[in-house]
Amino acid sequence: MCRTLLNFHPGRIMYASFAMCLVTIGGVARGQAGANFSRQEWHSYGHDAGGERFSPLKQINRSNVDQLQRAWTYNVPAFRGSGAVAFESTPLMVNDVLYFAAPTGQAIAVDAETGKQMWIFNPFGEMSRLPNAVPNRGVAYWPGHLSDARNHEKICVASRILYVSADTHLYALDSATGKPCRNFGDGGSIDLRAGVATQWPQLTYDDTSPPVIYKDIVIVGSEVQEYPSIGPSGAVRAFDVRTGKLVWRFDTVPRPGQVGHDTWKGDDWKDRSGTNAWGLLSVDAKNGLVFLPFGSPSYDFYGADRKGKNLFGDSIVALDAATGKLVWYYQTVHHDLWDYDPSAQPVLFSVRRNGHEIPAVAEVTKTGFVFVFDRLTGKPLFPIEERPVPHSELSGEASWPTQPYPVKPPPLAATSVTQADITTVTPESRKDCLQKFGSALPGRIFNPSGLKLTVEIPGTLGGGNWSGASFDPASGYLFVNMSNLGSVGMMKPQSVGSPEAYVRGSKWGAYARFWDSNHYPCQQPPWGTLSAINVNTGTVAWQSTLGVVDALAEKGIPKTGIYNLGGSIATDGGLVFIGATADHRLRAFDSKTGEELWVTKLESDGHATPLTYLGIRSKKQFVVIAVGPGGSFRQRSSGPTALAAYTLFPKGQSSPAETKLQIELSALQTSNGGAGSEPQNIHPPLTAPVQPISFSHKLHVTTAGMKCADCHQVSANGKQMRIPNVATCMTCHQTVMTTSPEIQKLARLEKAGQQVSWVRVYQLPPFVFFSHQKHIDAKVDCAVCHGEVRNQDVLRQEKDISMASCVNCHQLHKASISCGLCHDVGY
Repeated sequence: MCRTLLNFHPGRIMYASFAMCLVTIGGVARGQAGANFSRQEWHSYGHDAGGERFSPLKQINRSNVDQLQRAWTYNVPAFRGSGAVAFESTPLMVNDVLYFAAPTGQAIAVDAETGKQMWIFNPFGEMSRLPNAVPNRGVAYWPGHLSDARNHEKICVASRILYVSADTHLYALDSATGKPCRNFGDGGSIDLRAGVATQWPQLTYDDTSPPVIYKDIVIVGSEVQEYPSIGPSGAVRAFDVRTGKLVWRFDTVPRPGQVGHDTWKGDDWKDRSGTNAWGLLSVDAKNGLVFLPFGSPSYDFYGADRKGKNLFGDSIVALDAATGKLVWYYQTVHHDLWDYDPSAQPVLFSVRRNGHEIPAVAEVTKTGFVFVFDRLTGKPLFPIEERPVPHSELSGEASWPTQPYPVKPPPLAATSVTQADITTVTPESRKDCLQKFGSALPGRIFNPSGLKLTVEIPGTLGGGNWSGASFDPASGYLFVNMSNLGSVGMMKPQSVGSPEAYVRGSKWGAYARFWDSNHYPCQQPPWGTLSAINVNTGTVAWQSTLGVVDALAEKGIPKTGIYNLGGSIATDGGLVFIGATADHRLRAFDSKTGEELWVTKLESDGHATPLTYLGIRSKKQFVVIAVGPGGSFRQRSSGPTALAAYTLFPKGQSSPAETKLQIELSALQTSNGGAGSEPQNIHPPLTAPVQPISFSHKLHVTTAGMKCADCHQVSANGKQMRIPNVATCMTCHQTVMTTSPEIQKLARLEKAGQQVSWVRVYQLPPFVFFSHQKHIDAKVDCAVCHGEVRNQDVLRQEKDISMASCVNCHQLHKASISCGLCHDVGY
């Protein structure tokens, strides 16, 4: 056995002579051809760089899939501040090691056959809080070359793991140890904000999807804010995988002289944010192409300051992977006003037509449409029609009069809803939906939000999403999961001087869903589907209901399906594996018929794409999926965050890991009845900032009997609580404690017409919107979020105000946990 250069034995790194082992570009070959065995591993997010997500393994097949049991569970170490972030990562499997990025912001390697941790890289050291909790869908693997291995430094062997940390640094890690490769960038990493977000340090810039590798370069996209419209660039960049030097940059909003610049009016292109590749990229290594799905320009729902088609917003773009030069593009939505980002990984495959093989690329979209192109030319392989759509009635808006509709394949999600389509699953649900949204019906696709409540279907989380598709090359079937879920909202005029004249909102938040109080979608089921498209004909081979609502099933209501986020994989065993659903399950379907063959309950949501591989030592096929709380559909923000691995066990034999799982599931079911908690105390308490005036809340509240509202009044917009000015303080202190040195400081400030430069104790990120007025109206005591301030002589933060803490508190008090209440960042 030889694990030279790629892996390590715990506690020590072993380097053997090259005469003792066989090194291949794909890793170390253990007694078999590395190139062949790599197909039985999982080297890229989509198995191959083109995103087919197809494995040739068939040890697990239609005849025995019902014998799958939990093989092992790896629990991700906790890191405060990440509790409400979904675990969306798809690990890579190389040479019996799984590499993945956790919602904790760490990169981790575990043994692929036992789940035993091999290394963990934490870029944040002993920090008490994650600096920016964002989902992370995975890492990239660069196999290196023999020449690199011969001349390696002790700190970094030939193969590397590339991943983006939560503070937006691109790291190159030694695959054997998890330590940064010091010759990459600045001591092992590159600050991705540099050059694209430098002048906006407070605005969103991160990367939620893994980089991709083309030869010896690593290509990265980004996630940027969707409001305001001016901010960091969504430019895509490529770096040398050895040194970290910039190789090329592609401007997603074309500059003067570049293709597409004429789709912007005047200077509207300048500093335009959005138009970014936040989803997954694909590489055609043979033809030297990289395929990029670009999201909508900012601001998502109002475009008066960006008249025109707005390239390359909502476009599929093919670039020369070596140079970044534009090869072709196709825009799937013109002048987007609906947040219809095409974020799925483009899937590369071949279409059979008239006895010939055509290299193709398919893109799944939020609209429920699937676009299929010749991947070398960008020519549509099925007709696409420009059809008239409703126009916006908002002042200043210039919506585009038509939108592209593929004739084939047909839409896979609902694109309209009328009163006749409203749910009848329960009388209560129908009544609730009609009371809330009846006045906004009918709803439809490409329906611009107006000054009255509008229903958009599919919504921002309906249709397809980053979940994408998998492909079986033998049958020519493309497997696509969809959510039938709409959005509701209206455009609200903003005050003069605001970044936008109108902002989308509702009493349920900016990103409210078309669902009832139980989060059951308001249209008739199915609410989630898995479809197989025959890419050679453009027809739907089969469609199955995906998911279940347990509360409805207990009432005898037929299977409804449920909304989902996370992709599928296909295998040569005739199976399609998928988690994704908001019902905490992992399933296997027959790839020919769509029959559900196997289902198992998970500890929490499986909002990720699974993977499958053959263990090198055991020769067993495993299926692994990331499991965790949080995410866009979450019902709770606490629960296990883990990798769950499954393999075959003989009939009648119970797996120890499966037995333990069933006990834990039973315990979770019991404990979930009382889910939720108020913000927890911070231990140890954070250091109190030094203030310019020594102020004792204890003296004013406990001793003098004052109340919070005596000094703190809510601001006009309801968001902030005002801090009293010097004049207000001196109203009392003209006669009280006038000889105190601190009061004398106040008197001098008042005389000079100056204010106290207080240091803020509680900090919220700029993308979080918090209303004190709403909490006052709900009779929430100040101490719930701020602790017992009345007992503090020196003010310090006592309570956790993380996202997880807020969600837990809302659940406890049965308040809404809609993301749009606090965020205007979209999906």
